[in-house]
Amino acid sequence: MKKTYSIDVDCAACANKMEAAARKTAGVKGCTVDFMMQRMIVDFEDDADRSSVMSDVRKACKRVERDCEIFI
Repeated sequence: MKKTYSIDVDCAACANKMEAAARKTAGVKGCTVDFMMQRMIVDFEDDADRSSVMSDVRKACKRVERDCEIFI
């Protein structure tokens, strides 16, 4: 299942880092971050708890870009 989230990120390089970090998170099948549109599309594994996975995605993204924000 795919879900779109609004994000706040300062540069395209940071958006790429966020995308890579999210893709490595357990429960995420795929992820695309669109810097220009300031959005993140997350494709979840079928049995994943979206709330828990997004908490982990947020933590992973904060590790690579401290001042980024994902609006859940």
